[in-house]
Amino acid sequence: MRFQTDLVPARLIRRYKRFLADCRLDDGREITAHCANPGSMMGMKDEGIKVWLEPNDDPKKKLKFGWRLIEHENGHFTGVDTSVPNRALRTALENGEIEGLSAYKTVRPEVKYGENSRIDFLLTQDGLPDAYVEVKSVTLNREPQLAEFPDSVTTRGAKHLNELANMVALGHRAVMLYLVQRTDCTRFGLAQDIDPKYHAAYIAARAAGVETLCIGTHISPDEITIADPLKIDI
Repeated sequence: MRFQTDLVPARLIRRYKRFLADCRLDDGREITAHCANPGSMMGMKDEGIKVWLEPNDDPKKKLKFGWRLIEHENGHFTGVDTSVPNRALRTALENGEIEGLSAYKTVRPEVKYGENSRIDFLLTQDGLPDAYVEVKSVTLNREPQLAEFPDSVTTRGAKHLNELANMVALGHRAVMLYLVQRTDCTRFGLAQDIDPKYHAAYIAARAAGVETLCIGTHISPDEITIADPLKIDI
């Protein structure tokens, strides 16, 4: 997924009210950018870190910049925008690029199911059970090369796991797909200390037959693309 406009570098001043971030551009101007990330962003909101912003000239948008990336001092990148995984994965799913799901030819996003829920992707193919795919963006990193989810308590996330288990009980496939938006991680695990209830819901869902996929990303100021699977350490 290529960014629609060229990103510009800046330094973070502060992130606040969940969806706002004050930043200083290289020319010294201070601007407010939209932060499309409702999570805690633990470890990713320190003052002075280098960020990459996407400008826009859309008259309907109040904020003229969107925060897209963090560039770490070691040269690695983290994707901030939680809407990116679904956009990048849709293309990969439609092109049959996701191992284990490549046999499905029809990809439908945001399909209603369960109890007032929407599945990120419903995959269908003649002769195969329908596959319900829930996607989570992963950005938390507290140990070298280990990506973790979640970075805050997520009651909604636990509900999704329960819904997926129900789909398995009805004879469908259900897949929990974690997309790691970091280039400095090779393993994935659950942050049990942050949300024990989510961890318990995951263990129950896995026992019920819910599958797990974890995929990495290639990230640069030009684009974010799907990379290789990561080792799941749960």
